[in-house]
Amino acid sequence: MKPALALLTVRLPLALLTATLFCPLHAQDEPAAPAATAAPAKPFVIPPDINGLKTIVAAPDTTRPLRVALYDGPGSGDDGVDNVEARARQLAGTTVTRLTPAEIGTADLSARFDVVMFSGGSGSAQSKAIGEAGRANVREFVKNGGGYVGVCAGAYLACAGYDWGLGILDAKTVSSKWRRGRAFLDIELTPAGREVFGPVDGTFKVRYANGPVIKPLKRDDIPDYTPVSTFRTETAENGTPAGVQVGSPSQVIGTFGKGRVFISSPHPENTPGLENMIPRALLWAAANPAK
Repeated sequence: MKPALALLTVRLPLALLTATLFCPLHAQDEPAAPAATAAPAKPFVIPPDINGLKTIVAAPDTTRPLRVALYDGPGSGDDGVDNVEARARQLAGTTVTRLTPAEIGTADLSARFDVVMFSGGSGSAQSKAIGEAGRANVREFVKNGGGYVGVCAGAYLACAGYDWGLGILDAKTVSSKWRRGRAFLDIELTPAGREVFGPVDGTFKVRYANGPVIKPLKRDDIPDYTPVSTFRTETAENGTPAGVQVGSPSQVIGTFGKGRVFISSPHPENTPGLENMIPRALLWAAANPAK
């Protein structure tokens, strides 16, 4: 880690220090243990010094106001929605509009927004709630030059490897067993990641809660994705395959039509030291000259 990284001087809000980390995703993928019957997660306290009280990812050097649509409905936990909204609002002048499932399907997204964002929760439940009309509207928005940012459940939702997914990222999961567990994992930026997040060297901690471990789907009609960070440690609970997470992408960027797609398997939005990751991801996703 570079010595020039500044110490955090602002006390983190309590909501960012305590979170329920279990993301009940895709009962379809785990028929033996669907989300509806899974044991409830215990609240998980996030130590404020998890990254040594350092700001790992610096605030962007340049910024601009963005118009962000944030899905708020079934499949998205309150804490997750609140946390990603708080991170988006770090960009001065940015407006965040929460949309219901019906509004995702009916709103003129291209006219009103620069980026659509889906938080953690349940990817299949988000998909079911917005329906085919919502999925088609988001796909068209990105195809025409809009940005997409998905965290955990929102990352699953973007993948083309599910019949209920948006199909805007050429990715599928390495295993149908998704309940890998909750942990603070080490990740490391790739060269492409340093272009998005700044010159951060070495590994750092991020909150992980059953996010997707992906590999290329190899569809010819969707461009390949580019990893911007990589898992360097893993968790493999509940019979999930060990050894597949280390070296796999933890965050990737891609394109779909004229638009840009960013997904994050883990949760930087309430990991101390990584508060600037989502703002930088939003700026990258919205930086399409076609918009």
